[in-house]
Amino acid sequence: MIAVLYFYCEIALAADMRDAAYVEQDAARQQIVTTELAQNMWHWAETRFHEQKSSQAMQNILAAEGFKVEVGVAGMPTAFVASYSSSDSNSEGPVIAILAEMDALPGLSQKAVAYKQAIDGKEAGHACGHHLFGAGSLAAALTVKNWLKQNKANGQIRLYGTPAEEGGSGKVYMVREGLFDDVDSVLHWHPGDQNTTQPMTTLANKTAKFRFHGIASHAAAAPELGRSALDAVEAMNYMVNMMREHVPSDTRIHYVITHGGGAPNVVPEFAEVYYYMRTPSAADLPALWARLEKTAQAAALGTETTVDWEIMSGVWSTLPNATLAKVTHEAMLAFGGIEYSFQEQEFAAQLRTTLNKRALSQIGNEQKIMPFTDDIYHATASTDVGDISWNVPTTGFVTATWVPGTAPHSWQAVAAGGMSIGYKGMHLASKTLALSAIRLFEQPQLIQEAKTEWRKHVGNVQYQSQIGNRTPAL
Repeated sequence: MIAVLYFYCEIALAADMRDAAYVEQDAARQQIVTTELAQNMWHWAETRFHEQKSSQAMQNILAAEGFKVEVGVAGMPTAFVASYSSSDSNSEGPVIAILAEMDALPGLSQKAVAYKQAIDGKEAGHACGHHLFGAGSLAAALTVKNWLKQNKANGQIRLYGTPAEEGGSGKVYMVREGLFDDVDSVLHWHPGDQNTTQPMTTLANKTAKFRFHGIASHAAAAPELGRSALDAVEAMNYMVNMMREHVPSDTRIHYVITHGGGAPNVVPEFAEVYYYMRTPSAADLPALWARLEKTAQAAALGTETTVDWEIMSGVWSTLPNATLAKVTHEAMLAFGGIEYSFQEQEFAAQLRTTLNKRALSQIGNEQKIMPFTDDIYHATASTDVGDISWNVPTTGFVTATWVPGTAPHSWQAVAAGGMSIGYKGMHLASKTLALSAIRLFEQPQLIQEAKTEWRKHVGNVQYQSQIGNRTPAL
Protein backbone atom coordinates (compact mmCIF):
# COMPACT_ATOMS: atom_id res chain seq x y z
CA MET A 1 0.00 0.00 0.00
CA ILE A 2 2.82 2.39 0.94
CA ALA A 3 4.58 1.56 -2.32
CA VAL A 4 1.43 2.37 -4.30
CA LEU A 5 1.03 5.71 -2.55
CA TYR A 6 4.68 6.50 -3.15
CA PHE A 7 4.24 5.64 -6.83
CA TYR A 8 1.27 8.00 -7.22
CA CYS A 9 3.06 10.76 -5.31
CA GLU A 10 5.98 10.42 -7.69
CA ILE A 11 3.62 10.71 -10.66
CA ALA A 12 1.96 13.81 -9.18
CA LEU A 13 5.33 15.42 -8.45
CA ALA A 14 6.54 14.71 -11.97
CA ALA A 15 3.38 16.25 -13.41
CA ASP A 16 3.82 19.36 -11.25
CA MET A 17 7.43 19.73 -12.38
CA ARG A 18 6.41 19.22 -16.00
CA ASP A 19 3.71 21.89 -15.77
CA ALA A 20 6.05 24.36 -14.07
CA ALA A 21 8.65 23.80 -16.78
CA TYR A 22 6.00 24.33 -19.45
CA VAL A 23 4.86 27.59 -17.86
CA GLU A 24 8.44 28.79 -17.49
CA GLN A 25 9.17 28.10 -21.14
CA ASP A 26 5.93 29.56 -22.49
CA ALA A 27 6.21 32.68 -20.30
CA ALA A 28 9.76 33.28 -21.52
CA ARG A 29 8.50 33.41 -25.11
CA GLN A 30 5.98 36.09 -24.15
CA GLN A 31 8.16 38.36 -22.03
CA ILE A 32 9.05 40.78 -24.81
CA VAL A 33 5.41 41.36 -25.76
CA THR A 34 4.26 41.49 -22.14
CA THR A 35 6.98 43.93 -21.09
CA GLU A 36 6.24 46.19 -24.06
CA LEU A 37 2.54 46.17 -23.16
CA ALA A 38 3.31 47.07 -19.54
CA GLN A 39 5.67 49.85 -20.66
CA ASN A 40 3.04 51.34 -22.95
CA MET A 41 0.36 51.19 -20.27
CA TRP A 42 2.76 52.84 -17.80
CA HIS A 43 3.39 55.71 -20.25
CA TRP A 44 -0.29 56.11 -21.12
CA ALA A 45 -1.28 56.16 -17.43
CA GLU A 46 -5.00 56.29 -18.18
CA THR A 47 -7.30 56.94 -15.24
CA ARG A 48 -10.57 55.23 -14.34
CA PHE A 49 -13.03 54.66 -17.18
CA HIS A 50 -10.61 56.32 -19.64
CA GLU A 51 -8.32 53.34 -20.29
CA GLN A 52 -9.01 53.32 -24.05
CA LYS A 53 -5.46 52.68 -25.28
CA SER A 54 -4.67 50.16 -22.56
CA SER A 55 -7.88 48.21 -23.06
CA GLN A 56 -7.57 48.22 -26.85
CA ALA A 57 -3.96 47.03 -26.74
CA MET A 58 -4.94 44.12 -24.52
CA GLN A 59 -7.92 43.25 -26.70
CA ASN A 60 -5.77 43.25 -29.85
CA ILE A 61 -3.29 40.77 -28.38
CA LEU A 62 -6.02 38.48 -27.09
CA ALA A 63 -7.95 38.47 -30.37
CA ALA A 64 -4.76 37.68 -32.30
CA GLU A 65 -4.16 34.73 -29.96
CA GLY A 66 -7.55 33.20 -30.68
CA PHE A 67 -9.60 34.52 -27.77
CA LYS A 68 -13.21 35.51 -28.26
CA VAL A 69 -13.36 39.09 -26.97
CA GLU A 70 -16.60 40.71 -25.83
CA VAL A 71 -16.09 44.46 -25.56
CA GLY A 72 -17.92 47.20 -23.65
CA VAL A 73 -19.55 44.89 -21.14
CA ALA A 74 -21.63 46.10 -18.18
CA GLY A 75 -22.01 49.54 -19.71
CA MET A 76 -18.28 50.34 -19.60
CA PRO A 77 -16.55 50.95 -22.96
CA THR A 78 -13.12 49.84 -21.68
CA ALA A 79 -14.36 46.67 -19.96
CA PHE A 80 -14.09 43.33 -21.77
CA VAL A 81 -14.28 39.59 -21.31
CA ALA A 82 -11.91 37.44 -23.36
CA SER A 83 -12.51 33.70 -23.39
CA TYR A 84 -10.84 30.63 -24.87
CA SER A 85 -12.15 27.07 -24.76
CA SER A 86 -10.26 24.07 -26.02
CA SER A 87 -13.46 22.32 -27.02
CA ASP A 88 -16.28 23.23 -29.37
CA SER A 89 -18.66 23.25 -26.43
CA ASN A 90 -18.02 25.91 -23.79
CA SER A 91 -20.01 23.81 -21.32
CA GLU A 92 -17.26 21.18 -20.99
CA GLY A 93 -14.85 21.51 -18.10
CA PRO A 94 -14.41 24.24 -15.48
CA VAL A 95 -14.32 27.97 -16.16
CA ILE A 96 -11.32 29.68 -14.59
CA ALA A 97 -11.20 33.48 -14.58
CA ILE A 98 -8.19 35.77 -14.26
CA LEU A 99 -8.68 39.47 -13.48
CA ALA A 100 -6.77 42.23 -15.29
CA GLU A 101 -6.85 45.78 -13.96
CA MET A 102 -5.54 48.72 -16.00
CA ASP A 103 -6.30 52.15 -14.48
CA ALA A 104 -3.81 54.71 -13.16
CA LEU A 105 -4.10 57.29 -10.37
CA PRO A 106 -4.46 61.05 -10.87
CA GLY A 107 -1.84 63.40 -9.46
CA LEU A 108 1.03 60.90 -9.32
CA SER A 109 3.12 61.57 -12.42
CA GLN A 110 6.67 60.27 -11.95
CA LYS A 111 9.66 59.24 -14.06
CA ALA A 112 11.24 55.81 -13.69
CA VAL A 113 14.07 57.22 -11.58
CA ALA A 114 15.04 56.82 -7.91
CA TYR A 115 14.29 60.43 -7.00
CA LYS A 116 11.07 62.40 -7.17
CA GLN A 117 10.54 63.95 -10.60
CA ALA A 118 7.25 64.24 -12.47
CA ILE A 119 6.97 63.75 -16.23
CA ASP A 120 6.34 67.07 -17.97
CA GLY A 121 2.83 67.29 -19.37
CA LYS A 122 1.62 64.17 -17.59
CA GLU A 123 -0.68 64.31 -14.59
CA ALA A 124 -1.38 60.65 -13.71
CA GLY A 125 0.83 57.72 -12.80
CA HIS A 126 0.58 53.98 -12.13
CA ALA A 127 1.14 54.27 -8.38
CA CYS A 128 -0.79 51.05 -7.74
CA GLY A 129 0.86 49.10 -10.55
CA HIS A 130 -2.26 48.26 -12.53
CA HIS A 131 -0.27 48.36 -15.78
CA LEU A 132 1.70 45.40 -14.42
CA PHE A 133 -1.51 43.82 -13.14
CA GLY A 134 -3.15 43.98 -16.56
CA ALA A 135 -0.16 42.91 -18.64
CA GLY A 136 0.88 40.13 -16.24
CA SER A 137 -2.62 38.68 -16.09
CA LEU A 138 -2.88 38.77 -19.88
CA ALA A 139 0.38 36.83 -20.18
CA ALA A 140 -0.96 34.20 -17.78
CA ALA A 141 -4.16 33.81 -19.81
CA LEU A 142 -2.11 33.27 -22.97
CA THR A 143 -0.01 30.57 -21.32
CA VAL A 144 -3.08 28.76 -20.01
CA LYS A 145 -4.67 28.98 -23.47
CA ASN A 146 -1.60 27.42 -25.03
CA TRP A 147 -1.61 24.64 -22.41
CA LEU A 148 -5.31 23.90 -22.97
CA LYS A 149 -4.76 23.74 -26.71
CA GLN A 150 -1.64 21.57 -26.54
CA ASN A 151 -3.16 19.13 -24.06
CA LYS A 152 -6.65 19.16 -25.60
CA ALA A 153 -7.91 19.65 -22.04
CA ASN A 154 -11.53 20.46 -21.27
CA GLY A 155 -12.18 23.85 -19.78
CA GLN A 156 -12.33 27.55 -20.47
CA ILE A 157 -9.92 30.30 -19.50
CA ARG A 158 -11.25 33.85 -19.26
CA LEU A 159 -9.50 37.16 -18.86
CA TYR A 160 -11.65 39.95 -17.46
CA GLY A 161 -10.49 43.43 -18.44
CA THR A 162 -11.69 45.37 -15.40
CA PRO A 163 -11.51 49.18 -15.55
CA ALA A 164 -11.84 51.76 -12.79
CA GLU A 165 -10.73 49.86 -9.71
CA GLU A 166 -9.57 53.17 -8.25
CA GLY A 167 -12.82 54.60 -6.96
CA GLY A 168 -14.99 53.46 -9.86
CA SER A 169 -16.06 49.96 -8.73
CA GLY A 170 -15.78 48.60 -12.27
CA LYS A 171 -15.98 44.97 -11.18
CA VAL A 172 -19.17 45.63 -9.21
CA TYR A 173 -21.00 46.49 -12.44
CA MET A 174 -19.64 43.30 -14.02
CA VAL A 175 -20.90 41.24 -11.08
CA ARG A 176 -24.29 42.96 -11.30
CA GLU A 177 -24.52 42.01 -14.99
CA GLY A 178 -24.01 38.35 -14.11
CA LEU A 179 -20.68 38.08 -15.92
CA PHE A 180 -19.27 35.78 -13.22
CA ASP A 181 -22.33 33.59 -12.74
CA ASP A 182 -20.86 30.58 -14.56
CA VAL A 183 -17.28 30.97 -13.30
CA ASP A 184 -15.87 28.23 -11.04
CA SER A 185 -12.81 30.00 -9.61
CA VAL A 186 -11.29 33.48 -9.88
CA LEU A 187 -7.56 34.24 -9.66
CA HIS A 188 -5.95 37.65 -9.39
CA TRP A 189 -2.81 39.31 -8.09
CA HIS A 190 -1.53 42.75 -7.14
CA PRO A 191 1.79 44.57 -7.30
CA GLY A 192 3.51 45.04 -3.94
CA ASP A 193 6.83 45.00 -2.11
CA GLN A 194 7.00 41.29 -1.22
CA ASN A 195 5.95 37.87 -2.50
CA THR A 196 3.04 36.49 -0.49
CA THR A 197 -0.02 34.34 -1.09
CA GLN A 198 -1.45 34.79 2.40
CA PRO A 199 -5.29 34.65 2.49
CA MET A 200 -6.41 38.26 2.86
CA THR A 201 -9.49 40.31 3.52
CA THR A 202 -10.05 44.01 2.89
CA LEU A 203 -12.36 46.78 4.04
CA ALA A 204 -15.77 47.36 2.52
CA ASN A 205 -16.28 50.94 1.42
CA LYS A 206 -18.75 53.45 0.07
CA THR A 207 -18.01 56.80 -1.54
CA ALA A 208 -19.99 59.88 -2.53
CA LYS A 209 -19.63 63.50 -3.59
CA PHE A 210 -21.63 65.89 -1.39
CA ARG A 211 -22.61 69.07 -3.26
CA PHE A 212 -23.73 72.17 -1.41
CA HIS A 213 -25.56 75.06 -3.07
CA GLY A 214 -25.67 78.55 -1.57
CA ILE A 215 -26.13 82.15 -2.69
CA ALA A 216 -23.30 84.17 -4.23
CA SER A 217 -22.67 87.72 -3.03
CA HIS A 218 -19.85 90.22 -2.60
CA ALA A 219 -17.91 89.00 0.41
CA ALA A 220 -17.15 92.54 1.64
CA ALA A 221 -19.90 94.81 0.28
CA ALA A 222 -22.89 92.53 0.91
CA PRO A 223 -21.87 89.42 2.86
CA GLU A 224 -25.24 89.32 4.64
CA LEU A 225 -26.93 88.53 1.33
CA GLY A 226 -24.77 85.49 0.68
CA ARG A 227 -25.02 81.92 1.93
CA SER A 228 -21.70 80.13 1.69
CA ALA A 229 -21.63 76.62 0.25
CA LEU A 230 -18.03 76.38 1.44
CA ASP A 231 -19.14 77.11 5.01
CA ALA A 232 -21.47 74.13 4.67
CA VAL A 233 -18.63 71.88 3.49
CA GLU A 234 -16.47 72.99 6.41
CA ALA A 235 -19.33 72.46 8.85
CA MET A 236 -19.88 68.95 7.54
CA ASN A 237 -16.17 68.14 7.75
CA TYR A 238 -16.02 69.44 11.32
CA MET A 239 -18.94 67.26 12.41
CA VAL A 240 -17.48 64.20 10.68
CA ASN A 241 -14.14 64.74 12.39
CA MET A 242 -15.91 64.80 15.77
CA MET A 243 -17.82 61.67 14.75
CA ARG A 244 -14.56 59.72 14.37
CA GLU A 245 -14.41 59.28 18.16
CA HIS A 246 -17.78 57.56 18.12
CA VAL A 247 -17.40 54.97 15.35
CA PRO A 248 -15.71 51.54 15.55
CA SER A 249 -11.94 51.91 15.71
CA ASP A 250 -11.42 50.00 12.47
CA THR A 251 -13.65 52.40 10.51
CA ARG A 252 -11.82 54.73 8.12
CA ILE A 253 -13.22 58.06 6.88
CA HIS A 254 -11.36 60.33 4.45
CA TYR A 255 -12.30 63.29 2.29
CA VAL A 256 -11.03 65.95 -0.10
CA ILE A 257 -12.66 69.26 -0.96
CA THR A 258 -12.99 69.03 -4.72
CA HIS A 259 -14.48 72.51 -5.17
CA GLY A 260 -14.36 75.37 -2.71
CA GLY A 261 -15.23 78.45 -4.71
CA GLY A 262 -13.53 80.63 -7.30
CA ALA A 263 -12.40 83.82 -5.53
CA PRO A 264 -12.13 84.91 -1.88
CA ASN A 265 -14.18 88.06 -2.45
CA VAL A 266 -17.19 86.07 -3.69
CA VAL A 267 -19.33 84.09 -1.25
CA PRO A 268 -19.10 80.57 -2.74
CA GLU A 269 -22.33 79.60 -4.43
CA PHE A 270 -21.19 76.00 -4.89
CA ALA A 271 -18.85 73.71 -3.00
CA GLU A 272 -18.23 69.97 -3.12
CA VAL A 273 -16.56 67.45 -0.83
CA TYR A 274 -15.71 63.86 -1.78
CA TYR A 275 -15.99 61.24 0.99
CA TYR A 276 -14.77 57.66 1.42
CA MET A 277 -16.01 55.50 4.30
CA ARG A 278 -14.54 52.05 5.02
CA THR A 279 -15.33 49.33 7.54
CA PRO A 280 -14.56 45.57 7.74
CA SER A 281 -18.12 44.43 7.03
CA ALA A 282 -20.42 45.73 4.32
CA ALA A 283 -23.32 44.92 6.65
CA ASP A 284 -22.15 47.69 9.02
CA LEU A 285 -21.85 50.38 6.36
CA PRO A 286 -25.52 51.43 6.01
CA ALA A 287 -25.86 52.60 9.62
CA LEU A 288 -22.51 54.43 9.57
CA TRP A 289 -23.27 55.96 6.18
CA ALA A 290 -26.65 57.23 7.41
CA ARG A 291 -24.80 59.19 10.09
CA LEU A 292 -22.54 60.70 7.44
CA GLU A 293 -25.57 61.82 5.45
CA LYS A 294 -27.04 63.41 8.59
CA THR A 295 -23.93 65.59 8.99
CA ALA A 296 -24.45 66.84 5.42
CA GLN A 297 -28.10 67.63 6.11
CA ALA A 298 -27.22 69.35 9.38
CA ALA A 299 -24.50 71.41 7.69
CA ALA A 300 -26.96 72.57 5.06
CA LEU A 301 -29.55 73.42 7.68
CA GLY A 302 -27.11 75.42 9.78
CA THR A 303 -25.77 77.46 6.85
CA GLU A 304 -29.10 77.93 5.06
CA THR A 305 -27.81 76.13 1.98
CA THR A 306 -29.06 73.02 0.22
CA VAL A 307 -27.25 69.74 -0.35
CA ASP A 308 -27.46 66.72 -2.61
CA TRP A 309 -25.06 63.86 -3.06
CA GLU A 310 -24.09 61.26 -5.61
CA ILE A 311 -22.89 57.78 -4.70
CA MET A 312 -19.69 57.27 -6.68
CA SER A 313 -18.74 53.72 -5.73
CA GLY A 314 -19.09 51.02 -3.14
CA VAL A 315 -17.50 47.62 -2.58
CA TRP A 316 -17.67 44.66 -0.24
CA SER A 317 -14.81 43.29 1.83
CA THR A 318 -12.79 40.51 0.22
CA LEU A 319 -13.75 36.98 1.22
CA PRO A 320 -10.55 34.88 1.49
CA ASN A 321 -10.31 31.31 0.26
CA ALA A 322 -7.51 29.27 1.83
CA THR A 323 -7.99 26.35 -0.58
CA LEU A 324 -7.23 28.48 -3.62
CA ALA A 325 -4.54 30.44 -1.75
CA LYS A 326 -2.62 27.21 -1.12
CA VAL A 327 -2.75 26.44 -4.84
CA THR A 328 -1.17 29.81 -5.66
CA HIS A 329 1.40 29.38 -2.89
CA GLU A 330 2.61 26.04 -4.24
CA ALA A 331 2.71 27.53 -7.72
CA MET A 332 4.80 30.51 -6.62
CA LEU A 333 7.22 28.22 -4.77
CA ALA A 334 7.85 26.40 -8.05
CA PHE A 335 9.43 29.59 -9.47
CA GLY A 336 11.05 31.14 -6.42
CA GLY A 337 11.70 34.78 -5.62
CA ILE A 338 13.25 37.65 -7.55
CA GLU A 339 16.94 38.39 -8.07
CA TYR A 340 18.05 41.98 -8.68
CA SER A 341 20.81 42.75 -11.13
CA PHE A 342 23.66 45.04 -10.01
CA GLN A 343 21.94 48.04 -11.60
CA GLU A 344 18.65 47.13 -9.92
CA GLN A 345 20.40 46.84 -6.57
CA GLU A 346 21.81 50.35 -7.02
CA PHE A 347 18.38 51.70 -7.96
CA ALA A 348 16.77 49.99 -4.96
CA ALA A 349 19.39 51.26 -2.54
CA GLN A 350 19.03 54.85 -3.77
CA LEU A 351 15.23 54.74 -3.73
CA ARG A 352 15.28 53.12 -0.29
CA THR A 353 16.82 56.33 1.14
CA THR A 354 13.60 58.17 0.21
CA LEU A 355 11.33 55.78 2.11
CA ASN A 356 10.02 56.07 5.63
CA LYS A 357 12.62 54.64 8.03
CA ARG A 358 9.80 52.71 9.71
CA ALA A 359 9.17 50.65 6.56
CA LEU A 360 9.12 47.02 7.68
CA SER A 361 10.04 45.22 4.47
CA GLN A 362 13.76 45.31 3.75
CA ILE A 363 15.76 44.92 0.53
CA GLY A 364 16.35 41.20 0.12
CA ASN A 365 12.74 40.28 0.82
CA GLU A 366 12.12 40.27 -2.93
CA GLN A 367 14.16 37.04 -3.03
CA LYS A 368 11.84 35.26 -0.61
CA ILE A 369 8.44 33.65 -0.82
CA MET A 370 6.76 34.49 2.46
CA PRO A 371 5.62 31.45 4.51
CA PHE A 372 2.03 30.35 4.13
CA THR A 373 -0.36 30.11 7.07
CA ASP A 374 -4.13 29.86 7.36
CA ASP A 375 -4.19 33.11 9.36
CA ILE A 376 -6.17 35.81 7.55
CA TYR A 377 -4.32 39.06 6.85
CA HIS A 378 -6.62 42.03 7.43
CA ALA A 379 -5.70 44.75 4.95
CA THR A 380 -6.99 48.30 5.45
CA ALA A 381 -7.40 49.01 1.74
CA SER A 382 -10.51 48.29 -0.32
CA THR A 383 -11.04 46.68 -3.72
CA ASP A 384 -13.93 45.80 -5.99
CA VAL A 385 -12.53 42.26 -6.09
CA GLY A 386 -14.48 41.93 -2.85
CA ASP A 387 -17.82 41.85 -4.67
CA ILE A 388 -16.57 39.05 -6.92
CA SER A 389 -15.37 37.05 -3.92
CA TRP A 390 -18.87 37.01 -2.39
CA ASN A 391 -20.20 35.47 -5.60
CA VAL A 392 -17.37 33.14 -6.72
CA PRO A 393 -14.49 31.46 -4.85
CA THR A 394 -11.62 33.91 -5.31
CA THR A 395 -8.01 34.28 -4.28
CA GLY A 396 -5.22 36.75 -4.92
CA PHE A 397 -1.56 37.19 -4.13
CA VAL A 398 1.17 39.83 -4.19
CA THR A 399 4.58 39.87 -5.86
CA ALA A 400 7.49 42.25 -5.33
CA THR A 401 7.16 44.70 -8.20
CA TRP A 402 8.32 47.58 -5.97
CA VAL A 403 11.43 48.12 -3.87
CA PRO A 404 10.77 46.50 -0.46
CA GLY A 405 9.33 49.07 1.93
CA THR A 406 7.51 51.00 -0.79
CA ALA A 407 3.96 52.07 -0.04
CA PRO A 408 1.21 51.85 -2.68
CA HIS A 409 -0.06 55.13 -4.13
CA SER A 410 3.42 56.68 -3.87
CA TRP A 411 5.80 58.13 -6.43
CA GLN A 412 8.28 55.39 -5.49
CA ALA A 413 5.75 52.78 -6.65
CA VAL A 414 5.38 54.56 -9.99
CA ALA A 415 9.17 54.71 -10.44
CA ALA A 416 9.88 51.02 -9.78
CA GLY A 417 6.81 49.97 -11.76
CA GLY A 418 8.22 51.69 -14.85
CA MET A 419 11.50 49.77 -14.96
CA SER A 420 12.90 46.25 -14.75
CA ILE A 421 12.20 45.75 -11.03
CA GLY A 422 8.50 46.06 -11.76
CA TYR A 423 8.68 43.78 -14.78
CA LYS A 424 10.42 41.01 -12.84
CA GLY A 425 7.65 40.99 -10.25
CA MET A 426 5.07 40.99 -13.03
CA HIS A 427 6.64 37.96 -14.72
CA LEU A 428 6.63 36.03 -11.43
CA ALA A 429 2.94 36.88 -11.04
CA SER A 430 2.03 35.77 -14.55
CA LYS A 431 3.75 32.41 -14.08
CA THR A 432 2.11 31.90 -10.70
CA LEU A 433 -1.33 32.65 -12.14
CA ALA A 434 -0.81 30.35 -15.10
CA LEU A 435 0.45 27.38 -13.10
CA SER A 436 -2.34 27.84 -10.54
CA ALA A 437 -4.99 27.78 -13.28
CA ILE A 438 -3.44 24.71 -14.89
CA ARG A 439 -3.48 22.84 -11.58
CA LEU A 440 -7.16 23.69 -11.12
CA PHE A 441 -7.93 22.32 -14.58
CA GLU A 442 -5.96 19.16 -13.81
CA GLN A 443 -7.37 18.71 -10.31
CA PRO A 444 -11.06 19.69 -10.39
CA GLN A 445 -11.45 18.37 -6.84
CA LEU A 446 -9.60 21.52 -5.70
CA ILE A 447 -12.31 23.61 -7.33
CA GLN A 448 -14.97 21.68 -5.41
CA GLU A 449 -13.03 22.08 -2.14
CA ALA A 450 -12.78 25.81 -2.77
CA LYS A 451 -16.53 26.00 -3.38
CA THR A 452 -17.24 24.11 -0.16
CA GLU A 453 -15.05 26.52 1.79
CA TRP A 454 -16.67 29.49 0.05
CA ARG A 455 -20.21 28.34 0.92
CA LYS A 456 -19.16 27.90 4.55
CA HIS A 457 -17.80 31.46 4.77
CA VAL A 458 -20.74 33.06 2.95
CA GLY A 459 -23.24 31.32 5.21
CA ASN A 460 -26.57 33.11 5.27
CA VAL A 461 -25.22 36.46 4.10
CA GLN A 462 -27.18 37.83 1.15
CA TYR A 463 -24.96 39.80 -1.20
CA GLN A 464 -26.38 43.12 -2.34
CA SER A 465 -24.42 45.67 -4.32
CA GLN A 466 -23.53 48.96 -2.60
CA ILE A 467 -24.15 50.91 -5.81
CA GLY A 468 -27.80 50.00 -6.33
CA ASN A 469 -29.05 50.86 -9.83
CA ARG A 470 -26.31 53.38 -10.49
CA THR A 471 -24.73 53.45 -13.96
CA PRO A 472 -20.93 53.71 -14.32
CA ALA A 473 -19.66 57.28 -13.82
CA LEU A 474 -17.93 57.50 -17.16
